[in-house]
Amino acid sequence: MKSCRVLLLTHPDLVPPESLKGFSEAEVNVWKTEYDVVSTLRGAGHEVMPLGVDSELRPIRDAIESFKPNVVFNLLEEFHGEAVYDHSVVSYLELTRVPYTGCNPRGLVLARGKDLAKKLVHYHRVPTPAFAVFPMGRKVKRPPRLSLPLIVKSLNEDASMGIAQASVVETDEALAERVTFIHQRIGTAAIAEQYIEGREIYVGVLGNDRRRVLPIWELQFGDLASGTRPIATEKVKHDIEYQARHGVEEGPAKGLTPAIAARIQSMVKRICRTLDLDGYARIDFRLAADGTPYFIEANPNPEIAKAEEFARSAQHDGLKYPDLLNRILQLGIARARAGGMAE
Repeated sequence: MKSCRVLLLTHPDLVPPESLKGFSEAEVNVWKTEYDVVSTLRGAGHEVMPLGVDSELRPIRDAIESFKPNVVFNLLEEFHGEAVYDHSVVSYLELTRVPYTGCNPRGLVLARGKDLAKKLVHYHRVPTPAFAVFPMGRKVKRPPRLSLPLIVKSLNEDASMGIAQASVVETDEALAERVTFIHQRIGTAAIAEQYIEGREIYVGVLGNDRRRVLPIWELQFGDLASGTRPIATEKVKHDIEYQARHGVEEGPAKGLTPAIAARIQSMVKRICRTLDLDGYARIDFRLAADGTPYFIEANPNPEIAKAEEFARSAQHDGLKYPDLLNRILQLGIARARAGGMAE
């Protein structure tokens, strides 16, 4: 790929330093994605300008006018402190007719609401857990059709925010308590869905119209304490010490029959078409003991640090990290060309 001018957008707190020297592993873990992307793209010959964006669009406009990027690498996950506004920045980039990486605004909106995403994919014959949504300021009452146990999450936030062992509830009292926790601590509506006992499966996908499904990946929970449920809590996903202490690992899913693997891969493509996901995405499933893959959520623009599951899955499929990032750039530019955008 020829050298490009790349404007990289991220939160101001995540603009990476020039070097890792002097930083602890915990400090690096906060902005590892930004560091990996910036350093790798520069190593591949691209000119990269990181820009911290929080609550104003003007810095983006000024950077586009002065830097004149060939493409914007979008690593923003929120705007004005709200995850639900992430699509607004991408919509602005479309209005400025500048190519950008990752998912389009429509896909971000459809995937952000876990309830809407589940309804849409269920209509297209993808198994989903039964669920109910509990808006803020409303009394928590479990619908009779929804049987316990349930797992309670934020309706809009991702990255396992607010998920702990207490998220799995087995009584109506515990349900009300956890929904209140989500309302008060996370500040969003809550979704309670049927808890699926099974394996935690992630599948990366790369592409716009023609999608490349990456190897099926699994989160292995290691030596969990007795009575601990195998769920992707905040500690499991982000606490390095906890992961090392309990042997939490990710890797290729083993022991899947060809039929189950083919079914999951087919579902991934159907989900991406249904939710209009392009660029790159990760689809999360719970694989029940009877072999049924239940769709949990779609993650457009997932974590792409070098050591995380998306990049490792791509590496397992023969796509080295610099090639992965170049492919993500190419997909953004190709979408702009197809839509008649100027570069």
